[in-house]
Amino acid sequence: MLAAAILGSGMALLDGTVVNVALRSIGADLDASLGQLQWITNGYLLALASLILLGGSLGDRFGRRRVFVVGVGWFAVSSLLCGVAQDANQLIAARILQGIGAAMLTPGSLAMIQGAFRPHDRGRAIGAWAGLGGIAAAVGPLVGGWLVEYASWRWVFLLNLPLAVVTVVIAQRFVPETRDVDAVHRFDVLGAALGALGLAGVTFALIEAETAGTPIVVAAAAIGVASSVAFVLVERAGTHPMMPTSLFGSRQFSTANAVTLLVYAALGALIFFLVLQLQISAGYGPLEAGLATLPITVVMLLLASRGGALATRIGPRIPMGLGPFVCAGGVALLAGVDGGSSYWTDVLPGITLFSLGLALLVAPLTATVLAAAPDRYAGIASGINNALARAGSLLAVAGMPAAVGLSGDDYADAAVFGAGYARSMWVCVVLLTLGGAISWLLIRNPATAALASGASAEAS
Repeated sequence: MLAAAILGSGMALLDGTVVNVALRSIGADLDASLGQLQWITNGYLLALASLILLGGSLGDRFGRRRVFVVGVGWFAVSSLLCGVAQDANQLIAARILQGIGAAMLTPGSLAMIQGAFRPHDRGRAIGAWAGLGGIAAAVGPLVGGWLVEYASWRWVFLLNLPLAVVTVVIAQRFVPETRDVDAVHRFDVLGAALGALGLAGVTFALIEAETAGTPIVVAAAAIGVASSVAFVLVERAGTHPMMPTSLFGSRQFSTANAVTLLVYAALGALIFFLVLQLQISAGYGPLEAGLATLPITVVMLLLASRGGALATRIGPRIPMGLGPFVCAGGVALLAGVDGGSSYWTDVLPGITLFSLGLALLVAPLTATVLAAAPDRYAGIASGINNALARAGSLLAVAGMPAAVGLSGDDYADAAVFGAGYARSMWVCVVLLTLGGAISWLLIRNPATAALASGASAEAS
């Protein structure tokens, strides 16, 4: 069961990062602009972040294994469409379809663990899920680099087909079906539409700010903001919302999700910019750029599950408070990477330090979100956390290039891109530092949180 969950979510995470190392080759082959390259990344993230809550609701209602398997199949078919795309717009459309499949399989993978493991074992199981799934995300640049350099960028997508077959076979044979017996028969279609429109409007405005006319950008931003506000209001007023706002009444749940948004925004921007910087300014080939991120894979493999076990013993506050600061230190070291940088003295130390912080942080962060929600909302809680993680990456990749002065064909100019890259790394440092500060101030260990709740009830 754990293997199926890791393979499924890992496949979705892999495709969220493996494409980055292929972007330069895709741009050259399909004659794509920087904006189109952003959409190739963000079309996937947009569909995933917009619909992942609905995917969690579908799993709770119809069975988490069933929706997971359907999502894996959808993901495989859309991956095939990505692999045979003949121009940038076809690839963007296929990536959006791919994101829909990921939105069905991703929340189910974690909800299956939550529903099948005893509470005492969930910390280590989630740690293994987060660690091995995180490895899939981290190994993406390595796999992508090898495929781009020795085969074709198209194999970055076609690789998903055999992985999907193995995942479906394991899930059908070994994963028990779980669902929420109290789930309602209605689905929050209006909420899903408003959430998708809100993210789409803001994303379009951020990516196309330099190329679309001012009236179009302003209109898109206004629609996005208005739809996002309407989404929150509809979810608060609805009788059967796909995102029960009551969950955010828990400070632990709200804080952990806020930290998720900040940390994954930094992670998404780091992977996007670093892999391009190594190729554009430092002269790395696709495989070398992928190999440069190998320490993330090694550290996550060795230490992520231990991070989950540590948080089980001492509580999540210290790992969640310290982890982002360690990550920030690693990114600060990476900010100086340029054309004259040595891998061993300029890239490796930063990557390693960032990886250590990530291993300390990821499993406790996920476990804290799930522990703060009732078991019947396992799919929803997982969906909310995943949605915010993808939304963080989506908004960072959409908005940061323009924020640091990059647009058009700037990815072809090493000097211009290098200056923008350095500024983007410092923005990531700020995001991670803020995430660490929020965790340290607001996250409580379970015993402390229970005492605080009891004291509050007694005072009332």
